Amino acid sequence: MTGLVDHRGQPLRREVMTRDVAGPSIGSVRSPISGYPADGMTPVRLAQILRAADMGSPLAYFELAEQIEERDLHYVGIMGTRKRSVAQIDVTVDAASDKPLDVEIADRMRRWIDRDELADETFDILDAVGKGDSFTEIIWDMSAGQWQPLRLEWRDPRWFTYDRKDGRTPLLRGGESGISADSPLPAFKFIRHTVKAKSGLPVRSGLARIAAWAWMFKAFTQRDWAIFTQTYGQPVRIGKFRAGASSEDKNTLFRAVANIAGDCAAIVPEGMSIEFIESKNVGSGSDLYEKRSDWLDRQLSKAVLGQTGTTDTKSGGLGDGGNKVHGDVREDIETADCKALAATLNRDLVRPWVDLEYGPQAAYPRLRIARPKAEDVKGLVEALQTLVPMGMRVQMSEVRDKFGLSDPDANAELLRAPASPATPDRLAQPSLSLVRALQAAGAGKAATIPADAVADRLNAETAPDMAELLEQIEAMMDAAGDLGEFREMLLAAYPDLPIARLAGKIGNSLVAAHAAGRFDIEEGASDA
Repeated sequence: MTGLVDHRGQPLRREVMTRDVAGPSIGSVRSPISGYPADGMTPVRLAQILRAADMGSPLAYFELAEQIEERDLHYVGIMGTRKRSVAQIDVTVDAASDKPLDVEIADRMRRWIDRDELADETFDILDAVGKGDSFTEIIWDMSAGQWQPLRLEWRDPRWFTYDRKDGRTPLLRGGESGISADSPLPAFKFIRHTVKAKSGLPVRSGLARIAAWAWMFKAFTQRDWAIFTQTYGQPVRIGKFRAGASSEDKNTLFRAVANIAGDCAAIVPEGMSIEFIESKNVGSGSDLYEKRSDWLDRQLSKAVLGQTGTTDTKSGGLGDGGNKVHGDVREDIETADCKALAATLNRDLVRPWVDLEYGPQAAYPRLRIARPKAEDVKGLVEALQTLVPMGMRVQMSEVRDKFGLSDPDANAELLRAPASPATPDRLAQPSLSLVRALQAAGAGKAATIPADAVADRLNAETAPDMAELLEQIEAMMDAAGDLGEFREMLLAAYPDLPIARLAGKIGNSLVAAHAAGRFDIEEGASDA
């Protein structure tokens, strides 16, 4: 146990496995209270935040990424769509082999993933889609004397940083105590998931870095739109007073003009008037801001979902036509997310779990996350109708799996194909020929000679064994173009034909027929 190391070369330390090591704590650098770098954001300030993240200080960047999701309704909507499209797909487990131990391990994995919490846990792990990296702490349970994940706890990415030497190796901010130096992540304790919107450092690969600029420009547009609406959305009020009006009259008129927008009512002395002058470009000016905001939203939809058609309902958009989508996410993006998440779970959860409980193995079970492919059931049936009579051997269990049917119980009532009307005649033909031959050999004694009874019994006992065989052979004869092709079909279909039971019955019948013949001859000789 003490010799186990993780994929980063970190040795196992048993004392940290069952306790939290990356949670918030009083007086530590891992505080649940976040900063608000998005307040008063400017292009210069945004560039500084991104540059600091590249240099190994991603704290402000992770805080900004969180705020963008909170302040942009469109961005949080499409990000949630992309993450939930993967989190809701069922997870399956493939055993490493058919060995009893491998099957036992796989069954144990299946029981664990069949939990209601798994969808929420995978949704949190997919936080890496926006931020580039996500860190989930595994809290292990040994109460039953066996290693098993008790829960998966999402940890705020603000509590992690990167080694300045390579910009890739994750470090726990403040160490395990929260007040010491940054330290490497303990072995077998964390699921670190990285999503690549582009190649490069992990902190530069998330979609939040791309979305930050669009969010800032849209925020500027929305602010200007609000100012424009407030200024030109209401008509300009102009108050007029008579010549020689006193200061008190002027103040009264001004208060009336200032308050009329909010109160929608005012009184002025006789002789004073108020005029309303409406702007002529309110509609066109408002459309300009709206079009700019919608354009930026469409660019975000392309970056996050790979298309815009199903989110913006814009005819002729990227999502219309040739791109396959699953609800709202393009198929290639969803498939890539599924494969990346499965690879992360196999590396950081499945393999450590197996090593802890069973020790290092030559092969490990694998989690698979994939949307089931639609089967062409009609095409499969048509192919089987052609290929099976030609000699192709197909497992019935595989066909049932394709149709989603279970194996029938021992006493279950089964559906059966209707019997072919030609089958009895074909089966009876060999027996009829044999009887006629025996009748001819018996010189009119067919009704009394024992050979007739032997032939009838042979036909009755071999018919069940011959029925299915003859049907398949006749189908091959119909499909074959010549005798050579028919021979190849027979060899492919029956390389190891089980004929022992049929041969035994025929052998016994031949012995009986031989005895019956001798009896007929001797009886005939005595009659003569």
